[in-house]
Amino acid sequence: MNSPTPAIVTQKAARPLPRWALLLLCLAYVVPGFVGRGPWKNADVAAFGYMMELANGHTAWLRPQLGGMPPETDGLLPYWLGAWAIQMTPGWLMAPEMAARLPFMALLVLTLAATWYGVYYLARSPGAQPVAFAFGGEANPSDYARAIADGALLALIACLGLAQLSHEATGYLAQLACAALIFFAVATLPYHTVAPAVALVAGMVGLTLAGAPTIAALLGAGSVALVVLAPAAPSDRHLRWAVALVVVTVLAAVLAWQLDLWRWRLINTAIEGKEFRSLLRLLLWFGWPAWPMATWTLWRWRKQLFNRQPHRHLWLPLWFSLVSVGATFTTQPADRALLVGLPAIATLAAFALPTFRRSMAALIDWFTLLFFSVSALAIWVIWFAMQTGVPAQPAANVAKLAPGFTPTFSWLALVVALGASAAWCRLVWWRAARNRAAIWKSLVLPASGAALCWLLLTTLWLPLLDYARSYVPQARKLSAALGPNPGCVQMLGLSRAQMAALQYHAQLRLQPATQVTNCPWLVVDNGAWPAPLDLVKPAHWTREATIGRPTDKNEFILLFRRTATPD
Repeated sequence: MNSPTPAIVTQKAARPLPRWALLLLCLAYVVPGFVGRGPWKNADVAAFGYMMELANGHTAWLRPQLGGMPPETDGLLPYWLGAWAIQMTPGWLMAPEMAARLPFMALLVLTLAATWYGVYYLARSPGAQPVAFAFGGEANPSDYARAIADGALLALIACLGLAQLSHEATGYLAQLACAALIFFAVATLPYHTVAPAVALVAGMVGLTLAGAPTIAALLGAGSVALVVLAPAAPSDRHLRWAVALVVVTVLAAVLAWQLDLWRWRLINTAIEGKEFRSLLRLLLWFGWPAWPMATWTLWRWRKQLFNRQPHRHLWLPLWFSLVSVGATFTTQPADRALLVGLPAIATLAAFALPTFRRSMAALIDWFTLLFFSVSALAIWVIWFAMQTGVPAQPAANVAKLAPGFTPTFSWLALVVALGASAAWCRLVWWRAARNRAAIWKSLVLPASGAALCWLLLTTLWLPLLDYARSYVPQARKLSAALGPNPGCVQMLGLSRAQMAALQYHAQLRLQPATQVTNCPWLVVDNGAWPAPLDLVKPAHWTREATIGRPTDKNEFILLFRRTATPD
């Protein structure tokens, strides 16, 4: 016997969020962070380095290398996408780093769209419907599903951990988008055929090629079990879908075996060095505010969760969340693994909305209002201090943390930031002026506040962030020390990110120091000197310069000039 649903929603409360407002919010979240900046350290610029090597024909497409080293991040798809975008975009139209980000902007848009439609069809499930009133007036199923989907999308945008990682041109964003496609496919399969089939194949193959074959296999296996144990319709259609899921999962596993991705992934699943407390802190802030709401959903829907017949609108996002959290504790880097589960966590959070009391909704509103208003005000104050020197203390703090940084002024950034701040003030007034009945109202301020702060950071603070998070200042100093036409330059101990940045920004072709050549220059990471004698003989080199990153006193490179020919 099915337990009664805890969702009590009237037709008035199920009204959708205006489409123009939702699309404008997504636009304000997606575009900033991709446009106007250079490649940032570490994963972003390292991935860009491999894309440039592929685009220029300097490495094999199935075995990409940079300075003789394979990618630290498993997978091939992200490097292919970036390289194809660079090759297809004329250099006079946009810089290569911007061209490489175009497919990743599309992946973020795809993630948001797949999450919305997946949640919409999950909310259409019979077990997800709200209580039917004795005299009518309960929410229409399609309107209710649309309101829940709006809430899930707002919860996803509000997650603090999504902002930076979803705006990097790396394989982790590709994994996020492909996992969202699988989620959409399984959620939609009771209602459509072609769209979920295409999404399933693209998601499973893409997730495998993005370097996560184990996650793809686990998501596929869990989806098969869900389709069999929680059929959405009393027919044999779910059995055909179960077979299709098994076939696609097996094919993805075979593809991973053929490309040797299983071996890569197993090497990177070591848990040494993980600190339990740091992981707990990551779980607390990364998915905020979605995870407390998801926990509330599991509590309020517990009778449906452990019912004799599993409810797909609960178990599907729960399984995706558990796989992501499990990967967080068993793979590195942990935050990238947790990123894959954010759409599922946001889905669970959305199903908490029909169960909220007014006092809890008010608590969320007030906390969000204070947190993001103070954060936005701090961003404005520090920007004003950078431009004018007033107040003096924030200006001094910036000068201390980013020595050598010269603030620049942009009218476009100022206008965009003022418009976003005015929209935030208008939204706060709208939320406080009336008692809005829509069930998604509790997530409007968190999502808008997260988008506001991200937009302010990537407009007002973009020059500072570029200076602090890129290798451009260090590469310029190296170019000045080498002089024009430096010729052959060897390297020793440089990370993938350092190699990619120096090759792109300083226009160098670095060669590993293991080669016996007559290169007049040697660039060494500070941690790799003195070098092993079988690689470099220190007596043959004279230090010419020590070049550090302005915002990191512990990270610097050494430049040597050859004083003796190799033996």
